[in-house]
Amino acid sequence: MGWSAFSSMRKSLLASVLATSFLSGEATFDETVLRANNTLGRPWNWLKPLTRRYFKKFSKGIRPRHREVVAFLLSDAGFRRATAKYTDQLSVRNWLAAPQQMQPFEAARKWDLPRIESPRALAEWLGVSLDDLRWFADLKGLAHKNGFFKLQHYCYRVLAKDSGSIRLIEAPKIRLKELQRRILKEILQRIPAHPAVHGFVHGRSIHTFAAPHAKRQVVLRMDLRDFFPSFSGVRVQSMFRTVGYPESVADLLGGICTTITPKGVWANSAIPAADLFDLKSVYSRPHLPQGAPTSPLLANLCTYRVDCRLSGLATSAGAEYTRYADDLAFSGDREFEKRVGRFSNHVGAILMEEGFAVHFRKTRIMRQGVRQHLGGLVLNQGVNVMRPDFELLKAMLTNCVRFGPASQNRDQHAYFRAHLVGRVSYMEAINPTKGRRLRSIFERIEWLN
Repeated sequence: MGWSAFSSMRKSLLASVLATSFLSGEATFDETVLRANNTLGRPWNWLKPLTRRYFKKFSKGIRPRHREVVAFLLSDAGFRRATAKYTDQLSVRNWLAAPQQMQPFEAARKWDLPRIESPRALAEWLGVSLDDLRWFADLKGLAHKNGFFKLQHYCYRVLAKDSGSIRLIEAPKIRLKELQRRILKEILQRIPAHPAVHGFVHGRSIHTFAAPHAKRQVVLRMDLRDFFPSFSGVRVQSMFRTVGYPESVADLLGGICTTITPKGVWANSAIPAADLFDLKSVYSRPHLPQGAPTSPLLANLCTYRVDCRLSGLATSAGAEYTRYADDLAFSGDREFEKRVGRFSNHVGAILMEEGFAVHFRKTRIMRQGVRQHLGGLVLNQGVNVMRPDFELLKAMLTNCVRFGPASQNRDQHAYFRAHLVGRVSYMEAINPTKGRRLRSIFERIEWLN
């Protein structure tokens, strides 16, 4: 091996070990410099400026991956000069044997997240072996290549939407779902959502999503395409790194919560070839599965930056902004109405910058002269249920009284009584007066048991 090749390998090794020292322990400047000096065995003068440049590049963004820090070091002019000047003197004196530590940002320190700092610790926390953990996370994407559905972690169901598009339900099997529920309960539910988010958040609902837009001069509604599969595995892993988990742990947590759809899922579906090509391109990479208990909250958390940008844009335009899953709503008075068209273009640009696809055919600008509605609720004179929905439920309850509940259970609900109770309760929450009328009819229904 030539001296230049050996020197290059030595430089790469030093960069890799320094990257490990930068990423380990608490993310403070002085402690990082101390760890780097300890790694190389003495306080080199060039280490402090190098550490300062490292903090300038990475301290404000998502916690970087090890390979990103290595690439930064190898491209840094100061590091190159130092390794060239002190080739014979530089060596690794103290190897870091301990795993990387949690490095939450300031706000995350208050969230009481479980401290998990190695893959083995994650396996113990989830109550599985390390091999099983890696099998469930499937970071190499082997499961989707396997033609045996019994060996895969998800059950699949292809559904046709009323709009003509396709929805793929990917439901995790029992063992994987247990792991996801543990992550949901003890990690994701302890991370607060953005104030503008109302879907899948405790204490918020479709009513709180629509209420800020009631009695406004104009309401802008926009819709995102392929909401859950638009969140890539890399994006989910980055979220776990952002809240403080080391790279090896964040990658495994992200792997457990994402999946790649096997090609065989589309084998017997009657989907046009053009649409099938688009679907395969979306689902053939790691993504959030629609059907996993962790997906809704992860989608909210991964959209935090978008919500911040759209909230700021709305505030600057004198508008209100709320989001319920893939439904975005903005509203304002006369000044906002004058520029709502241009405003929607700015929103679309931000969403595309952030990696989302806007369903432009579903974009609606609703002024006071037309029915303004969000999430099935009318907004013109205040939040209210749609009249057709009220009349349909009233007729169903009346027929249950006249002909018996079995005659109205056309969708074969296993718990039809509970289904009706839920629908009546929803009406009561939105419009108490109409809800009481429906409740009085419901109480006259004669149930067999």
